[in-house]
Amino acid sequence: MKIRIIEGMDAGRAHIARLRDPQGTVLPKRVADRLHVLFGRPLSAEEAVAQIVTDVRRDGDTALKDYSRRIDGHSLDSFWVDASTLEAAYRSLPVDLREALRLAADRIRSFHQREPHHSWLEWDDEGGALGQMIRPLQRVGVYVPGGTASYPSSLLMAAIPAQVAGVPEILATTPPFDLDQALDQAEGGAVILAAAHIIGLERVLLLGGAQAIAALAYGTASVPRVDKVVGAGGLFVTLAKKQVYGDVGIEGLHGPTETLIIADDSASPALIAADLLAQAEHDPLATALLITPSLHIAEAVRTHVVDQLRDLARRAIIEESLAGQGAILVIDSLDQAFELANEYAPEHLCLLIADPWPSVARIHNAGGIFVGEGSSEALGDYVVGPSHVMPTRGTARFSSPLHVRDFVKVTSIFAVDNPSAQRLAPAAQQIAAAEGLTAHAAAVIARQE
Repeated sequence: MKIRIIEGMDAGRAHIARLRDPQGTVLPKRVADRLHVLFGRPLSAEEAVAQIVTDVRRDGDTALKDYSRRIDGHSLDSFWVDASTLEAAYRSLPVDLREALRLAADRIRSFHQREPHHSWLEWDDEGGALGQMIRPLQRVGVYVPGGTASYPSSLLMAAIPAQVAGVPEILATTPPFDLDQALDQAEGGAVILAAAHIIGLERVLLLGGAQAIAALAYGTASVPRVDKVVGAGGLFVTLAKKQVYGDVGIEGLHGPTETLIIADDSASPALIAADLLAQAEHDPLATALLITPSLHIAEAVRTHVVDQLRDLARRAIIEESLAGQGAILVIDSLDQAFELANEYAPEHLCLLIADPWPSVARIHNAGGIFVGEGSSEALGDYVVGPSHVMPTRGTARFSSPLHVRDFVKVTSIFAVDNPSAQRLAPAAQQIAAAEGLTAHAAAVIARQE
């Protein structure tokens, strides 16, 4: 299987435009057929999620147990894993893995502790004051994906910024799994539970999919309602977050993951190929792109992709990803590369060029910029420090990676002394009159009198 090479700026722009074209949600036949069986009628993904959200909102725990059994294949007496089980999961892991998770947690915490998120109040000379009161959200839900793989790193990357913000209650949830088997084999869900223990969570929910999002958004007898839901998931999780937004906060709607590499003749084709393959193994819908002004680099990378792919465990997923979205775009110059990159606004942007630092300022739209060959996106997924929960689908044009300020709210403080009120009143009165709000104007005038 060869990754395609697309030559020319216009052809490259067309490929990027195709990737960003908002397609309707077209479900694979096997998924559509399963929805038909689950609900007794053909439903779109949006309709299925709406039904799940409605049922959980109305029937609470009964609906959660029903959907966990029918969708995930697990009959649960309780959705919660307690602190003693989290500790048992931690102790079941090899020491090297425990230390790796602790290193990741420490670096993530250290990075986010540098973020400013403090209240401020400034008094003027006349006795008035203005300011902002920054307060943490009281309870947040963190969705940790499951399914074909488990992601303890996603728990660390989402929950630690909330802890740094001062959120007193964090509810982590992940799709249900065979708990005894996971503990016995020290793999899969057990690693997620161990990560929860490392950062001091006292319990974890075993709920997945749209039903988990609905439970967090509206609450049930067993699941407290949260103020905000964060974290990436599959299609049904994303649609559920979209449907409950407004009743609960969300940090964003995440699509399949994506990496764009900009490389010149100085870059190693073998490393570029490794990075493209690492991205593609996430998901059949993941996007791995290379933009380069060098046809020589493009052809060398394609050769290395074929060579390195042979022995990879998730080869089938990688091949589907590269065939569907992957490409090497060969353009005339790095100037064109930066232009295309900003149009695409990728989740991850990797600069594998001879002198990368002067080019960082040229990147206006990206969730994260990985500077230099040593800064692999895969390393950033785990232990560098910044959260790997980043904007996808071009939303880096207007949104940011998950950060501490996602978990706080700002309350403005107004304290206007009488001299200041007298001085400001005429302008306020004029604007109120222009808007036709006579009661506003009268309230201002009353204080002048």
